[in-house]
Amino acid sequence: MTMAMPRMIFVNLPVRDLEASKAFFGALGYTFNPQFSDHNAACMVVSESIFVMLLVEAFFQTFTAKPLVDARRQTEMITCLSAESRAAVNTLMDKALAAGASEPMPARDHGFMYQRGFQDLDGHLWEIAYMEARSD
Repeated sequence: MTMAMPRMIFVNLPVRDLEASKAFFGALGYTFNPQFSDHNAACMVVSESIFVMLLVEAFFQTFTAKPLVDARRQTEMITCLSAESRAAVNTLMDKALAAGASEPMPARDHGFMYQRGFQDLDGHLWEIAYMEARSD
């Protein structure tokens, strides 16, 4: 019996300054896979099955005929990552803010779910959320 590989997700984001973006996300504790990184791209490892491809804007543009969104002025999407606790949400947010991110919205506490979000150096929106396990 052949085991199916788990599905993976590769989020692709255009960035203005690849080295600055790598330094920013490195300060948050993320690592990069050098096998899939070069002067045009950096493969940020979020988990064993989640990766973020930080692509220099000119290189990113080769993948689409549509114009790029300026994420500093327009919202393209919000990438949400889970955290293992409320404290972990706050710890990651503290790291993001110290590395140069901004917090465009106040924390949201829904009882069973706690969320905070940041805007990275290129204006991309990231949500960090802790959700309590429910037993129904």
